Amino acid sequence: MGKTPLNVRGSALHQLENRYSTTRCYSYLRNASAFLESGDGVTADRNRWGIILAVLMIVSGVAHGNARGQQTAEFRTPTPPNAPRIHGPKIYGVRPGHPFLYRIPCTGIRPIRFSARYLPASLKLDRRTGIITGEAPAKYGEYTVELAAVSAYGEDGRTFKIVVGDTIGLTPQMGWNDWYTFYDHVTAADVRKAADAMFASGMADFGYQYVDIDDCWAREPGSGDPELSGPARDAQGNILPNARFPDMRDLVNHIHSLGLKSGIYTSPGPLTCAHFEGSYQHEAADARQFAQWGFDLLKYDWCSYGQIAKDQTIASLQAPYRKMGAIVAGLDRDVVLNMCQYGMGDVWQWGREVGGNSWRTTGDLGLAKGSSLPGFYSIGFANAEHGRFAGPGGWNDPDYILIGTVGDARHQNSGARQTQLTPEEQYSYMSMWSLMAAPLFFSGDMAKLDAFTRNVLGNAEVIDIDQDPLGKQAAIVRTTSAEFILAKRLDDGSLAVGLFNLTTAPRAITVNWSDLGISGQQMARDVWRQHDLGSFATVYSTNLPAHGVELVRLIPKQAR
Repeated sequence: MGKTPLNVRGSALHQLENRYSTTRCYSYLRNASAFLESGDGVTADRNRWGIILAVLMIVSGVAHGNARGQQTAEFRTPTPPNAPRIHGPKIYGVRPGHPFLYRIPCTGIRPIRFSARYLPASLKLDRRTGIITGEAPAKYGEYTVELAAVSAYGEDGRTFKIVVGDTIGLTPQMGWNDWYTFYDHVTAADVRKAADAMFASGMADFGYQYVDIDDCWAREPGSGDPELSGPARDAQGNILPNARFPDMRDLVNHIHSLGLKSGIYTSPGPLTCAHFEGSYQHEAADARQFAQWGFDLLKYDWCSYGQIAKDQTIASLQAPYRKMGAIVAGLDRDVVLNMCQYGMGDVWQWGREVGGNSWRTTGDLGLAKGSSLPGFYSIGFANAEHGRFAGPGGWNDPDYILIGTVGDARHQNSGARQTQLTPEEQYSYMSMWSLMAAPLFFSGDMAKLDAFTRNVLGNAEVIDIDQDPLGKQAAIVRTTSAEFILAKRLDDGSLAVGLFNLTTAPRAITVNWSDLGISGQQMARDVWRQHDLGSFATVYSTNLPAHGVELVRLIPKQAR
């Protein structure tokens, strides 16, 4: 494929803009067009044109979303303004001297020019892309950077604190994981397309940054499939990817070129959950290999380690994670450790101690059975019980966000379909995860993102609650068979409150200031719709539809 003529590009974009004339579609297309025009050769433009094609697939979802009730669903999240708006975490942890990669999340019509005052000398900002690279300062401490974004439509600024020390993961990770879309048939091409879609769809502009490969990238001992078979390791004991992942370093480099980060998966046992090669007795070698490939996150899944751990004592449950935690902490790059062991031994009490940056608190959400409520509710209720153990550097993980086009974990070969959750349930799902300071990992099909799914995933004020630098998980205020209320203290002194209707009928829900531990006049802001609701003296009430949610911030009036 040669370099695409500019008139062809312009014609295609012009036709699409006419067909999908919403402001959001226009913004996506213009972002993609600016990216395409930045190419300086055949290879660069081929890659950029691939991203344009991803945009075309994504934009087509605007007219054809078909989730249950979606055609008439209220799109609560307002369209981002044309002017730049910087998003993402306000605090970022990195170990001294380690490689640094951060793309400034920013919505608005491109081109946008970025700047960063007081950026440490060891770091460099690409003013066109907003990607910061280099090495973290060698000296421990806090470095406060003033970010700015300017375009023809306006400007925005934000303080960004880089904390150089021993703790990473100061806010919950955000990104995408392939498992609930691709299961055991994932390929490097699938992951590459997902990374391109995260960039082109605008999800990266809200702070989603990790692109994670789950199980089934390694070789499968004893497999009859020529793509999966062969020696699991080379003569030096290094783990080998299967034929579906012909060049891991190239794949990771592509993800990093977009300013995004990459994650990989293995098990402390001999085999992974899907019976691919695990890391047992090769832990240090595998961790070094992952780092050499350039991975930024490791999901470490218990799986067959149960064959090694002969009992369920705390020492046995901790052992593989304590070992890998120490190895990962000693690598020459920052690798987030996601401990996937399903809540055994009350892992939330000791996950941080053994080196974890997040730990699963329950079984797989995709296998959670619903009754009158979908399965994510029971997972969320269980995770909400452990809030006092979460905080900067270590987070309770209730599993992924399964909306949009997503597979069926019980019947993995049945193909993906549009979520059966109602729009209200999807807003409840995202609200609950954000209040619980959970890692926000979407696991639906990135190449089939529809407009409603983006509306749920792409609300900057909701994400800010999840990413709040204070790092508090919401406390349970009330739980009954009909109502669930969570409250999360935020860094600016305000309180984020989620009111959930658990019934299948409309319901009025009221919360008193005494329930929340606050007093005095409070300004209430509807976080999903991003507008103020007025001043309230002692109580807040709302009427909610079946399985509906209201997410509000209560701000002491004197603080306004």
